[in-house]
Amino acid sequence: MSTFPSSSAATPVLSARGLVKRYGQVTALDGCDFEVMPGEILAVIGDNGAGKSSLIKALSGATVPDEGEILLDGSAVKFRSPLDARDHGIETVYQDLAVAPAMTIAENLFLARELVKPGWRGKLLKMIDKRRMLEEATAHMKGLQIGIRSMKQAVETLSGGQRQGVAVARSAAFARHVVILDEPTAALGVKEGNMVLELIRRVRDRGLPVILISHNMPHVFEVADRIHIQRLGRRAALVKTKDIHMSEAVAIMTGAKEADVKAIA
Repeated sequence: MSTFPSSSAATPVLSARGLVKRYGQVTALDGCDFEVMPGEILAVIGDNGAGKSSLIKALSGATVPDEGEILLDGSAVKFRSPLDARDHGIETVYQDLAVAPAMTIAENLFLARELVKPGWRGKLLKMIDKRRMLEEATAHMKGLQIGIRSMKQAVETLSGGQRQGVAVARSAAFARHVVILDEPTAALGVKEGNMVLELIRRVRDRGLPVILISHNMPHVFEVADRIHIQRLGRRAALVKTKDIHMSEAVAIMTGAKEADVKAIA
């Protein structure tokens, strides 16, 4: 196993250098580095307390790091809130999905970003353009090959995998730089989990890099191009999936084995 060199000519879409985040006496991030490249699925794995959640929260604007910098397309950015990250084209799907069960699929895709009718009806009366939202939502779901009977059905009528598909489709519809997925296959059965994995591949194939946080190692090794292994608040290794065995990744993650090269080139 060898660490993956980051000296590629391509500029990382989203990267971080020396992130530090403290909560009182607890250091959640201790000089953490990170990078996701164009057109890849990057898995983030780590044991409980490794700092995965703190890293993702910093990258998605949910927390502000105490030290270090975050770069988007090579330029430094500062996210003060998740809305800041969204405005920069970074979309995050958390485990709770944040869907409105009683609303339709189309309405959920445009939740908090509703389209208004053209002219004075939209500008003055803020009338929602439901027809346009339905048309665009239908086209987007078809583009991702998500099988839904009707875009007018309530999200609460969908299966767990279909709900996850709606949440992922919404993020892919508005993301311009990267999609972050937090445990997208948790609590799903085998069939629905595989459906979500295929959806992740389609998002990547449409040009959006995907950051996948997961405890499901078989899923990680099935879809990820590279793996960021987090341990004790920093990156322990960054490896190509094809260059490492699952047992070896787990050993590095738990501290049973040191990475061959600690410093990522």
